[in-house]
Amino acid sequence: MQAMAGRGDSTQEMEKLIACLHKRPDALFRLICFPWAGGGTLQLAQWGKLFSDSIEVFCIRLPGRETRLKEPFAKDMTSIVNEVTNVLLKELKEKPFAFFGHSFGSYMSFAVALHLKEKYGLEPVHLFMSGGHAPHSERFRALKSLPISDTKDEEVIARLQVLGGIPSELQHYEGILKQMVLTFREDFRVLQTFLFEKAEMDIPFSCDITCFNGSDDEVYDVQAWKELTSGDTSFYELPGGHFYLLEPSNETFLMKHITRCIENAGL
Repeated sequence: MQAMAGRGDSTQEMEKLIACLHKRPDALFRLICFPWAGGGTLQLAQWGKLFSDSIEVFCIRLPGRETRLKEPFAKDMTSIVNEVTNVLLKELKEKPFAFFGHSFGSYMSFAVALHLKEKYGLEPVHLFMSGGHAPHSERFRALKSLPISDTKDEEVIARLQVLGGIPSELQHYEGILKQMVLTFREDFRVLQTFLFEKAEMDIPFSCDITCFNGSDDEVYDVQAWKELTSGDTSFYELPGGHFYLLEPSNETFLMKHITRCIENAGL
């Protein structure tokens, strides 16, 4: 009976953490997506329908939102890394996987990948980083020092609107906006707990890394990603701002490019 209970618990944990709208148990690869600060699984989980049968898409659902609304927010990056690793370890061991992270999600995915490599010798076949600085760069340190906790709600909302992070249909719903700001603040607080010091000779990864950015977004320190892998590093600028990836034409480009990279990595 205990074994059965254990299996039930792990299924529950999995359903809590992962949004998988299009299950493909026979897929050759998995793409694990990590959302942006304040975000949920809605947009990235939809990608599951757009990929070919060879790729199954998992989207990470953090506490404090969606079906996990009543759970306390994660207190630091380590707790997120530990939950993702503990729940997904069996899945990550059974078939090749890649990570895609946008903005805050790029730092989350990097932190999880680093932990998997250091503790289990597991590595993604490809890291796709979107709208993010390399985590050991000066630009990232500057981002972490932004005084978000002292910023008024109205200013945070205005900033998110400029970035395109608030869907127009939600802009008049005060309760939803309040929850979005709260979630954004909590995610940003987690980001501030993430510390990555790159030792001079230590290159953490050997997989390829691809960085995507919007042409109208701020300039990211993407060159420094080259220092984090012995694999190839590529850079793509797509038309649009910080949320360029929500544009259908850019989404199509991302699907095709990510598929090609993942399938080539499996050769």
